[in-house]
Amino acid sequence: MAGNPERRAALVDAGITVLAQEGARGLTFRAVDTAGGVPVGTASNYFASRDDLLRQIDTRLHARLAPDPDVIGELMTRPRDRSLVTALMRDLMSRVVRDRTGYLALLEMRLEATRRSELRTSFTESVRGEVDFGIAFHRDAGLPGGDGTVVVLYLAMLGLILEHLTLPGVLDGVLPGVDVPEGLVERIVATVVPEG
Repeated sequence: MAGNPERRAALVDAGITVLAQEGARGLTFRAVDTAGGVPVGTASNYFASRDDLLRQIDTRLHARLAPDPDVIGELMTRPRDRSLVTALMRDLMSRVVRDRTGYLALLEMRLEATRRSELRTSFTESVRGEVDFGIAFHRDAGLPGGDGTVVVLYLAMLGLILEHLTLPGVLDGVLPGVDVPEGLVERIVATVVPEG
């Protein structure tokens, strides 16, 4: 396999773009080469197989979509209350909007994992790791609510993200006077997270 780490990273990002735009069926080495603006055959020199590319996309997506430590550091100077949870969820939604392609690719990875057991195993581990991290972060930070609060918040935010990215018009005006997605983030937190 070729060893240029910058080119490999660029090809993985090109794979993310292809995955978001064309779905898993469109994720071929040739499509990655085209999206990456490299000669045909380049991706096959960097990835042992399509599964190898998908595993590297999984790893890259979790790094690419992770919160900015400086932003989190600033937020964590605030009191540990519902308003802080709201700010953390707003940060999540701003990352979703900012990297729509990355989140759509993440959704495509979920769909592909339903069809391929080997991908399902590794993707389940990585997503479960994110859920476990969120629970531990919430607990260690002393935020209101327990582990169940985090799980319900995760599920509600995942639903909002799915609707906002795939069919944004579905939620427009569903609750009069509530902006999408910002107002719905506030409504989710107010409903799920206990006061204090």
